[in-house]
Amino acid sequence: MSDERIRPRFDELSFSQRLGEHAPLLLAPVLAVLGLIAIGDPTTWLTLTVAGLAMGLMIFIMASGLTIVFGLMDVINFGHGAFVAVGAFVGVTVLSLLSGWTGTPDIVMNISAILLAILAAMIATGAMGWLFERVIVMPVYGFHLKQILVTMGGLIVTEQLIHVIWGPDALHIARPETLQGSVIVFGAAIEKYRILAVAVGLALFFAMRHVLRKTRIGLLVRAGVENGEMVEALGYRIKALFLWVFVAGSALAGLGGVMWGLYQETITAQMGSEIMVLVFVVVIIGGLGSVEGCFIGALLVGLLANYAAFLAPKVALVSTIALMVAVLMWRPQGLYPVVKAK
Repeated sequence: MSDERIRPRFDELSFSQRLGEHAPLLLAPVLAVLGLIAIGDPTTWLTLTVAGLAMGLMIFIMASGLTIVFGLMDVINFGHGAFVAVGAFVGVTVLSLLSGWTGTPDIVMNISAILLAILAAMIATGAMGWLFERVIVMPVYGFHLKQILVTMGGLIVTEQLIHVIWGPDALHIARPETLQGSVIVFGAAIEKYRILAVAVGLALFFAMRHVLRKTRIGLLVRAGVENGEMVEALGYRIKALFLWVFVAGSALAGLGGVMWGLYQETITAQMGSEIMVLVFVVVIIGGLGSVEGCFIGALLVGLLANYAAFLAPKVALVSTIALMVAVLMWRPQGLYPVVKAK
């Protein structure tokens, strides 16, 4: 058979594959348009959309570390919520110590206080992640049922330690002075903090995408996700890579905990286990091991949750599960699954 007769079939298949690959990118814009049609009022829609984006991107911050850990290490870490809670409490502790910075109407000092709180939370949860992987996760590599049991146990123990250190009561957080209240954009009231959350979430996504696609470490991580045995055969220490990816994922959970705590303005020891439902939904929707899929899934969850809460509050309780079911019926392995080599 000549090349001329083969090429049209190849080109047609290539086009269909490219079309299928980019189809998930349209889901969030389509959902936003449907939300505008259903809500009717553009100003209300804009307020809800920004709120949904902020919520979704904060969930993405927490879920991104988990999806990379699962994709690379094949570890089902139900203890990921512990890092979220610890990050929130460490961040709030730092912010309380910097009350002079957060209480002044100076945006530079306010942002500096938040950055120091985030840095402290990421250092604390990164160190905690190192210990968690060495003591709890490492002995159960390859055994998913044991991973679920021991990491869930780690989550429970961590919650009790939070009670011991910070007390059993919920802590209330006052946002920095310049991040309180709303601004008017095209007639819609948009909370200042949500704008910051969107900016942080987008910055993290593009930073992660750059690292994974443009750096040597990212190349090793992606190669390890697809075929860890081959990476190890080439002479790279895949176990050391596992450890540092776990530490990075734990640190990202700490960052997400600070952001989510300021978003809710209240933190509890159980906040990590409560948010893990949304985190796992996002990871499953996006495709295990996929940062891009996790990003799109988080946007869908955030937007749908806010639209549904406004249009039909009772439906909002099951909207995320319904979204997951719909996506998995369309793509059983998620939006952008990482295909591991056999």
